[in-house]
Amino acid sequence: MGIVQTIAAVVLAISLMTFVIFFGRLPVFRRTPIAWLYNFFVVHVPNAILAIDRRTTGGRFTASLVRFGHFMMNDKHPTVLVFFLLLLAGSEYMAVPTAWGLLSGLQRFTVAVFCTLPYVFLYLAAYSDPGTVSMSSLKHHMMLYPYDYALFQPGVRCHTCNLLKPPRSKHCPICKRCVGRLDHHCIFINNCVGVGNHHWFLLLILSTAVLASYGGWLASSLVGQQVQERFPNWSLLPWRARDSGQPMSWSTWLILLSWGLKNHVQLGSIGLLGLLISPLIWGLLVYSMWNVWTGQTTNESLKWSDWKCDMEDGYVYKRRMSHERRLSMVAAPGVPASGTRWPVEAEHVLYCAHDGTPPAQNDKTLAGVGEWEKVYSLHDVENIYDLGFWNNLKDIFVPNYQFNTLGLPPVERRGRPRKRTARK
Repeated sequence: MGIVQTIAAVVLAISLMTFVIFFGRLPVFRRTPIAWLYNFFVVHVPNAILAIDRRTTGGRFTASLVRFGHFMMNDKHPTVLVFFLLLLAGSEYMAVPTAWGLLSGLQRFTVAVFCTLPYVFLYLAAYSDPGTVSMSSLKHHMMLYPYDYALFQPGVRCHTCNLLKPPRSKHCPICKRCVGRLDHHCIFINNCVGVGNHHWFLLLILSTAVLASYGGWLASSLVGQQVQERFPNWSLLPWRARDSGQPMSWSTWLILLSWGLKNHVQLGSIGLLGLLISPLIWGLLVYSMWNVWTGQTTNESLKWSDWKCDMEDGYVYKRRMSHERRLSMVAAPGVPASGTRWPVEAEHVLYCAHDGTPPAQNDKTLAGVGEWEKVYSLHDVENIYDLGFWNNLKDIFVPNYQFNTLGLPPVERRGRPRKRTARK
């Protein structure tokens, strides 16, 4: 295997493993090869190692691995953040000094900007308060969003913090705190991604994706220029390369590329690394922007996935929300359940009956009025946190944005498409 194939194979393997481990459990990948690989590496391989270890060491080796894994994945430490910084700085240290003398003035300015921005956004995402819910900030978080009476119900307390849980909040077991509009805990920034730093996190992903793509393209182009100076008929684009007036064969093209990489190992390695990992970073950005488009967080997408399974099993019912009762409910002392900056409130109440039987119509412990109607699909449920893409972006990038109800699309046209499903 040549140098090109070796570098490409190693980078692809690392990128694939990273993608599978961190994103394989997301609902979008269920029943796909990504989910199968996730289960293989996270469930089946550890179980096989555990079975072998029990027979050889009595389980002592795997017990040590479990403690180490628990520390790595469930304790707050900067190990992965430091690795991320070293990867960024090391790649730039290997490539930039070598390439600097070959760049034009505009390219040098562009490289300087693209190399700087990820550090700026990484610092802001890692060291900004993600939206910690405390006794002093509880009222503020209660005023940000209304309860949707599906994913989030009023009156629920966090068993760890012993605080009322604001809408869209979640307790992070790694940071040991509740966070407002928690998306997820990101080990690459050693911090939660929440209402306070979600915008910095998106800008970090965007700037890193641009840096990887531009750096990979620029380094590959510089290596290609060096090869062309020695072999004028060669081209970085294989279909444009010529050999004695004929299209150059793949084997010849790869041999000449390998020559360029051997003579410019640092540039070539960083170029291949950037080009091969950039799809992974862009994929994460696309997934994050899809959540923005649909008005949900990663945490909420997992919750909706659970609701979807319950709906398919016939356990979910809904009924109309009582406007009078909603106005009389109190989310926290001094905070009415409907007193938020949000322009939309819940029109229905969702209830999951794990025995398949709807609750009594006159059950006063449950919100809503009228008869319970079975829900078969997410298309029959509204997501009140989806105000349309641009308003969702405003909610993320403009702190405490006061939405104007005028000009917003009606509930029936907003967010997840809703089509009445025929009853079975």
